[in-house]
Amino acid sequence: MVRVPLTPQERDRGRRLGEVLRDARGSRSMTSVASAVGMPVETLRKIESGRVPTPAFFTVAALAGELDLPLDALVDACGDSAELEEPRTA
Repeated sequence: MVRVPLTPQERDRGRRLGEVLRDARGSRSMTSVASAVGMPVETLRKIESGRVPTPAFFTVAALAGELDLPLDALVDACGDSAELEEPRTA
C-alpha cells in the first residue's frame, strides 16, 4: 500500500493539534499523561511536536479525555469544518 503524502494543510493541522494538546497538558508531565492513556512518552512527544501530524482517532480521543478537552474544541482549534469535510483525492 502506498501512502499518499500529506498536504501542507494537513501538516499545519497536525502542528496545531500538538500545540493544543501541549497547552491542555499544562504543568502535567508528558510521562504522567502518556502513562494515563497507555502510550509511550515518545509517541506523545511526537504528537505534540507535530512529527506525527495524523495520529489515530482513538489516540486523540484518549488524550482529549485525559486532558478534559472536548473533541469539538480540538476540531475548532485545528481547522475549520469546511477544510475537514473536503475529501482528499488520491
